[in-house]
Amino acid sequence: MSSSQIALGVSSCLLGEAVRYDGGHRHDHYITDTLGKYFRFVPVCPEVGSGMPIPREPMRLEGDPEQPRLMTIKSRVDLTEQMESFCWEKVEALEREELCGFIFKKDSPSSGLYRVKVYTSVPAKDGISKSHVTVHKGRGLFADAVCKRFPFLPVEEDSRLHDPIHRENFIERVFTYSRWKAFLRAEPTLGDLVEFHAAHKLLIMAHSPTLYRELGALVGKGAELPEGELFLRYGELLMMAMSMCATVKKHTDVLMHIMGYFKSVLTREEKEELLDLIRKYHNHLVPHIVPVTMLRHYCLKFENTYLSRQLYLSPVPEELALRNHA
Repeated sequence: MSSSQIALGVSSCLLGEAVRYDGGHRHDHYITDTLGKYFRFVPVCPEVGSGMPIPREPMRLEGDPEQPRLMTIKSRVDLTEQMESFCWEKVEALEREELCGFIFKKDSPSSGLYRVKVYTSVPAKDGISKSHVTVHKGRGLFADAVCKRFPFLPVEEDSRLHDPIHRENFIERVFTYSRWKAFLRAEPTLGDLVEFHAAHKLLIMAHSPTLYRELGALVGKGAELPEGELFLRYGELLMMAMSMCATVKKHTDVLMHIMGYFKSVLTREEKEELLDLIRKYHNHLVPHIVPVTMLRHYCLKFENTYLSRQLYLSPVPEELALRNHA
């Protein structure tokens, strides 16, 4: 599957659609101008999709943070059932879109992914009127429905895409999930899984050394399991591993691991130069792409086919510049 065919769900307002309660939008140019070159967007506005007008009265989540109600703020109309009905119908439709990721609007009572405000009514001091306490641990109703229906789908909020680490993690997860879905569509064998895992080894290691070892053991015992069970378990562990951010320390360990493949062929000066670049990356003096580029050069120079196939060295299109931050 080419990157232009990879489907991403996106909150409609982030694409510049004027669907917010006040008739406005929250156009995110990074999403449309940069990611738009590589992905096919599937826009969703739960409020408009469920039949609410533009403009409309502001709403918020109230009650139990685990099962909040969607309430209009002034008129006190409960719109929970209307929204939930849309949510379950929409996730059914999204199944056909073959989504490989979803970008949600931060703080939205329908689409917020993390720490959405939930207001809990409590008796005020006079014992008659009521005040509200804000609880920052809720999730928008639609975002919650998507996460429950697609538990291993890469998801992220718009604001976190402007943090280099979270942006890199999300986009790498999307491309990995796309490759995994393409792998499953090809009616794979155990031998195909061995090849898939071999190409992803170092990428997985950079995200979770623990799950890297667990995945290796699973593949090693693959012949003992029914293929359906094997592929299901592998996919779960793969996406669990990729959901963990690749830190500077974990990247450094992988870079040193790759360097070990060249110890017998590099000159002393070349070893010192490469080690110096890895140290500078570890100390936040140069971007990750600097030692990676040097390692790519040595893969070609010494014709190391195993390393050349490693997706760690090129997991996404270079034009996305994910590894260019120090």
